[in-house]
Amino acid sequence: MTHNNYEGCDLKGTILRLERSSIYDGDGYRTVVFMKGCPLRCQWCSTPESQNYIIEEAEGNRYGKIMTVEEVLREVRKDIPFYFHSGGGMTVSGGELLSQPEYVRCLLTRARWEAIDTAVETSLYGSWETAEPILQASNTVFADLKLTDDEKHRKYCGVSNKLILENLKKAGTIKADYKLIIRTPLIPGINDTEAELESIGRFCAQLTNLQYVQLLPYHRLGSDTYRRLGRPYPLKDLRSPSAEHMDWCRNIIGKYVKALV
Repeated sequence: MTHNNYEGCDLKGTILRLERSSIYDGDGYRTVVFMKGCPLRCQWCSTPESQNYIIEEAEGNRYGKIMTVEEVLREVRKDIPFYFHSGGGMTVSGGELLSQPEYVRCLLTRARWEAIDTAVETSLYGSWETAEPILQASNTVFADLKLTDDEKHRKYCGVSNKLILENLKKAGTIKADYKLIIRTPLIPGINDTEAELESIGRFCAQLTNLQYVQLLPYHRLGSDTYRRLGRPYPLKDLRSPSAEHMDWCRNIIGKYVKALV
């Protein structure tokens, strides 16, 4: 069977890394393709090495490599037996995958043609014209909703959220074959106030395609990478929210959205 004569097979992209056997990035066992480059600068980012588009080196670590679509799929295909038995597949994450849209679209389209389940993890910060074909080539869409307050979003994520909210609304209300899951990282003192959680809940309630909302507790897993890259970690004084506080947050959003994890 030939794998080297389809649309986009020789397209080159900048990949941060491939991660095998993940159980947190979609159903079953996943092979996660982390793309490099992101226009957002979220202060709690757990993968700061994914932000810059260029390949970086620090303390003997090399962050990023150039790979064609076919080179990535060659690695993904090695895990097909695990997908078959677990209901898993390939997840494209970031960085922000909309920063390399044509590459990601070709990667997803070919994977689905080969009957590999596809999922994406995205902030949806990009034009709808580039986002929609990628969403339609995905079986599952994990979309971030960090803040509904635009001023706060600019302060803590570095960009306006207007485009993100517009795209989320379209992604959640158009006729689509993908499963839409909203992920909200709960950052103490930033988006875990009653007013912000109420606003997130009201926004999610209008998304007719929404499967569920997933609340993720803040963690500091990226702090050591910041150090290696010579960058200050912005939220060094924050601690992870308690289980009780997570339940309190769920109860507020749960007034608007019944499907919540």
